[in-house]
Amino acid sequence: MIRRVSLLAAALVVSTLASSVVTKAENLDPEGRFTNGFYGSYGTVYKPGYSRIAKANVGIDASYAPGTIVVNTTERRLYLVTGPGQAIRYGIGVGRDGFRWAGNTAVSAKKEWPSWTPPAEMRQRVRGLPSHMAGGINNPLGARALYLGSSLYRIHGSNEPETIGQAVSSGCFRMTNEDVIDLYDRVRVGARVVVLR
Repeated sequence: MIRRVSLLAAALVVSTLASSVVTKAENLDPEGRFTNGFYGSYGTVYKPGYSRIAKANVGIDASYAPGTIVVNTTERRLYLVTGPGQAIRYGIGVGRDGFRWAGNTAVSAKKEWPSWTPPAEMRQRVRGLPSHMAGGINNPLGARALYLGSSLYRIHGSNEPETIGQAVSSGCFRMTNEDVIDLYDRVRVGARVVVLR
């Protein structure tokens, strides 16, 4: 009888400790650092129901040269080729219906905390958009932007990380701020970008 009570008490202690660990794990970033709901100084807020698409090392078609960015809009994934047949895979948000595109381009510029000037067509579609927005945590371009060729399209961060994995943009490729900072630090201006449907 004493043994059963001891086992029951031990199970209760383990259960209590496990539930407190789960509660604290909600405040950890993807690298296991305590965030209290925020990621470092980059301002990404983890909202209820948000499920981050984890960055991963994966295999890829060996015909792509290291340094190439491959965007697969159907998969809603971006791949940075790191070596023959090897890549880092990131989750992305893509253009909604009517705004998806495919082709080859290159990274023409890189900017930290970029400002944003919505095109006139976008301001006509979406009432209330400002004509210009300075860089910062409330800016839709997020923490970093990689500009694609001479187009208005970019690979950029986002102030809405819950939209990663969805088709919601006007043609740009959005990433979490954590992921776009990682990509930004690995990619050079001039890098080839292949966009697949």
